[in-house]
Amino acid sequence: MATATVAGRRPIENTLNTKAPTSLWVDAWRRLVRNKAAMLGLVIVLLFFFVAIFGPWLAPHDPLQINSGQDFLPPAWAPAWSINTGKVGDPQFFMGTDTIGRDVWSRLIYGARVSMVVAIVPTIIITVVGVITGLVAGFFGGTVDNLLMRVTDIVYSFPDLLFFVVIMFALRGTFIGELGNGVFLLFVALALVGWVGIARVVRGQTLSIKEKEFVEASRSIGGDSRRIMSKHILPNILSPIIIIVAFSVPRLIIAEAILGYLGLGLRPGTSSSEFFVTSWGSMMLEGQTAINAQPFMLLAPAIAVALVVMGFTFLGDGLRDALDPRMRGTG
Repeated sequence: MATATVAGRRPIENTLNTKAPTSLWVDAWRRLVRNKAAMLGLVIVLLFFFVAIFGPWLAPHDPLQINSGQDFLPPAWAPAWSINTGKVGDPQFFMGTDTIGRDVWSRLIYGARVSMVVAIVPTIIITVVGVITGLVAGFFGGTVDNLLMRVTDIVYSFPDLLFFVVIMFALRGTFIGELGNGVFLLFVALALVGWVGIARVVRGQTLSIKEKEFVEASRSIGGDSRRIMSKHILPNILSPIIIIVAFSVPRLIIAEAILGYLGLGLRPGTSSSEFFVTSWGSMMLEGQTAINAQPFMLLAPAIAVALVVMGFTFLGDGLRDALDPRMRGTG
């Protein structure tokens, strides 16, 4: 800190309080941490990822094990539900059992894997395709822009859910539909139409950024198009991309649950050693026919879907506020 000297006296510190400038990302992280709802969402998301990764060690039973004579058991902690079947809960089955005696709690834990993988793999595909399409269209303009945006408009015109249903129904019995118990086809269906929103936003941001002085300066010193897009434009449009991705994840998780509920999602697993054994959507499909006998066959996966969607939504809201340039230097 700067000091001033007075004759015959010790140096006097300058009272000017200077503060070192911080980057946008540091400011954004500080605002995100102060957002309690966003932190709650982050904790929920991390908790579900932990459950998905360590499911085999957390599940008390084999999710496919059939316990003869113990079907439709109510949750051990809710004996009031036994009035529907005349059965009482068993302490070893925390959420009770399903129609053929499988542990609902263990199946719920294994079902987290599908939703968490859906939150990662299709999102990565959607982000890569959308960002590349939007960058190329916005940067080059002209014929390239018109061609890519017309393709984007055509894909955007398809109703998402109807497209998912058609793809899953048409290809479910093919070789592609059998890969990974159908999870590969699920990823393809979710990714084919999910990239258009990101592409449109990235194109608009690119059209704005490419006219800035630092981009023109890069052109003037001989920077090629790929370097300009990757080094100058993309880093400056990461904020809206991150926000869109955070909000697209809940939509994908809900779409997977709906497909599973319609019987068009993951194929039932045959061994607990498989990575994808069941999904929350499939559990809801099984539970809706037995809601009177064992309500938690339906309620447990429905609550799990609601929690993970809420977590990603809270996190997305926090990221939107934290990365808003108008919020820089506030809070």
